[in-house]
Parts: sequence; structure tokens; C-alpha cells
Amino acid sequence: MDALITIAYLVAASLFIFGLKRLSSPRTAPGGNRMAAVGMLVAVVAALVEANLLNPIEIVAGLVLGGGIGLLLAKRIQMTQMPELVAAFNAFGGGASALVAAAELLRWQTDPTPADAAALPLALSITALLSVVIGAVTFSGSFVAFAKLNGSLRSMGFPGIRFVTFALAGGTIAAAVWLALSGGDYLANPEPVYMALGIVGAAALLLGVVLVVPIGGADMPVVVALLNSYSGLAAAAAGFVLTNYALIVSGALVGASGLILTMIMCDAMNRSLLNVLLGGFGADAGTAVAAGAGDQEGKQVRQTSADDAAVLMSYAGRVIIVPGYGLAVAQAQHEVREMADLLQKEGVDVRYAIHPVAGRMPGHMNVLLAEANVPYDLLFDMDDINNEFDQTDVALVVGANDVVNPGAKTNPASPIYGMPVLNVDEAQNVIVLKRSMRPGYAGIQNELFFRDNTQMLFGDAKDSIGNVVSELKELQKA
Repeated sequence: MDALITIAYLVAASLFIFGLKRLSSPRTAPGGNRMAAVGMLVAVVAALVEANLLNPIEIVAGLVLGGGIGLLLAKRIQMTQMPELVAAFNAFGGGASALVAAAELLRWQTDPTPADAAALPLALSITALLSVVIGAVTFSGSFVAFAKLNGSLRSMGFPGIRFVTFALAGGTIAAAVWLALSGGDYLANPEPVYMALGIVGAAALLLGVVLVVPIGGADMPVVVALLNSYSGLAAAAAGFVLTNYALIVSGALVGASGLILTMIMCDAMNRSLLNVLLGGFGADAGTAVAAGAGDQEGKQVRQTSADDAAVLMSYAGRVIIVPGYGLAVAQAQHEVREMADLLQKEGVDVRYAIHPVAGRMPGHMNVLLAEANVPYDLLFDMDDINNEFDQTDVALVVGANDVVNPGAKTNPASPIYGMPVLNVDEAQNVIVLKRSMRPGYAGIQNELFFRDNTQMLFGDAKDSIGNVVSELKELQKA
């Protein structure tokens, strides 16, 4: 039986690795996701059999219940809610790891097995406490991110918040060190151990809150990726505590890939991770708007209509579509695909420009467009397409804001100065689809909207694109 369980863990780990590899391309990502899911199923069943926790009937019942909840979420959760769902998954993953590690610490006090020494080994104690601390920080921090992503909580701060953060971090570390070094007294004197473990958990939970709550909305995609990495590290540490190889491998993969993604996104924003965690980018939208509004005071925007936009694009040689979060909110990806198909029938070269942090989570726009079956070879990363805007007749911006703001290139006073953006302002004509003139996550007004080559098409993106599609069809009939 032990050999079969080891083989099962090896199979699960292999499926995790190959599944993660296939997630690197939109074309192979669905298969990679299914492959990793099968690996997790194998790992869960193997772990339950190894621990002799449940009988086959209970295992099947648990799988049916959990699978049913997952299926319900998959059917009901909209694409715009995916960032919140990812944050919630991070929270539950971190919380589960923390509880498992804490339970293992307490088990040594109340029910040591004959194979266990009376004193908890220092290495095991340190690993368990790492899982508790990282898992608790991930749990509370991810739920703060969840609340900020769905709009129920705004970024906030208070005088001395950094002092509170460092104090909580210091208290957490001090209590954890004391707890790790007092392993020999677990059985003889358990009360202080209970108290120290409670202090570690409570301080770590508060630490997660104060770490995330001041971070601005524009940085939330980076924070979600970082918290995803934390949840993986907590799981890997819990795997060492339980000597569960599948948990170690899967946690290490999640931790490493989350950290790599975090650094990629920081590079895309031209900011360091420390700057993200301490800077509070876009933390106070109201102040930022007030500060930025004066730069455009007295300027007017040019408005256009769906029929004028349709005529302009139908006679263009090249159109580049820039999707943003507004596209996801309006669920207009299918209309955009239909519009692109109609333009291509007229011989227009249509491409999509994807900024790495467009949307509220990494890869948001890629997933959204894949849902509408947009051909993968029409999707271009920022670095691959940025030098083509000056050869483009029309740049169509659908719900994007900060990632197309030319102020990031030209205005040293702008909070996003130095952040790489898409060069849509270099196109001959720019059409921006927005509901209103409200700013984006960074909370600053977009200089692009007031440029001479920019026209604004106000309204719901789905309705606006639908009207453009209708006009294109009428033009093709004529």
C-alpha cells in the first residue's frame, strides 16, 4: 500500500508540473487546467487513504459535494468576478494550511504517538509556525483584497500604519521564535504554548490586514499574485509538517509561479515589489483625481457616434483593439469579436494589444477574449505591438484607462510616471469607449482623452460595440 501511495503522489506531482507548463499558452491552458485538476484528485484520494481518515463511501461523498460546489461556482461566477474568486481561493488555501499546521503543533502536546519524542523537533516546529504565520497573513490579506476588488472596501490608511505593521511583524516573529524554542516544555507546561500560538495566529491575521488595506486599487493585480504565492508557500510548509510529498510539490509550484508572476507584473509597471507594498499606488482616488483634474481644466473632449466610428474603421488599413476592465464589466467580448470579423471581411488588419496588468488579475484580458474565440495569433503583448501604433489608422480602446495614459511617459508629476503603457496616442485616430469620464484605478485623469486625435464614444461598451456592428453590416450591404 505504501508503494502505491508513493506512486500516486509521483503521478500527482507530474500532472501538476505538466499542467502548469501547459498554462503558459492560451491554446493549451484548458487542457493544462484539467490535467492539474486530475493530479489534485489523485493527491487528495491518496492522502486520505494514507491517513486512513475516511472510508470509500465518505471519500466519494466528499468528492461529490466539493465537485458540486465547484461546478456551481464555475457556472455562476461571471468573468468580472474572477479576481474576487481567486482572492477567496487564496484565502481558503492559506487558512487551511495554517489550521493544519496549528493542529499538528497541538497534537504534540495532547497525543504524542509512540514514534514521537516528547519534545517537538525544532525543524518541525519552525516549519509548522511558518505555515501558521504565512497562512494566516494570506487568509486575512486575501479577504481584504476580495473586499477591495468587489468595491465594498476602499484603500485606507492612518497615521502610524507602518509602525503598526512593523510592530505586528515583530510581535509575530517574537512569539513564533519563543514557541519554536520551547518545544521541550510542551507536555509539561502547555498553557503558555496555547497562549503563544494564539498570539502568533492573531498577530499574523492582523498583519495581513494592515499589509493589504493601504495598497491602492491599481496595484491589486500584483497583490493577488503575491498572495497566491503566499498560499503556495504556506501549503508547502504544511506539506513538510505532514510529510506529504504531493502537498510539498504543489505548494512549491504555486509559490514559485506566483512569485515569478508578481515580479513580471512589477516589471510591467516599472515598479519594485517593495514600492508596491509600501507605495499605496492609487490608494486615494479622490485626492488623485483632484490633483490631476487641474492639468486638464478647461479642455474639452471630442465625442463621436457609432456610425462615425464604423465608417472610420471600415476605411482603415489597420485597427488595433485595446481591451480593458470596462470590456469585462460590459461582457462585450463577443460583440468585439463580431466587429473584428466584419472589419476583416473588408480587408482591415485587426489586432489586439494586451497590457500585462489590464483588468483586475493577471491574464484577465486573454481569458476574456479566449472565451469569445478570438484567434490567439491576433493577441499581441505590449512589447510586441507597441512600435506598431504609429503605423495604425485607428486604435480602439474598450474600457482601458491607466494602461493607455500617455502621462506615464510625459508627465513626471503623474503618479504613474515611468509605468510602461500602450502607445495608443501615436495612432492616427483613437476611439475610446467609456461610460463616463471617471478615472481608472490609479485615480487620475487620462491625458489621452483630451488629445486632438482622440474621440470619445460614451455608453455601455456592449451597446456601443453592438451599434458599431449594426452600422458595419449596413455599410457592407450598401
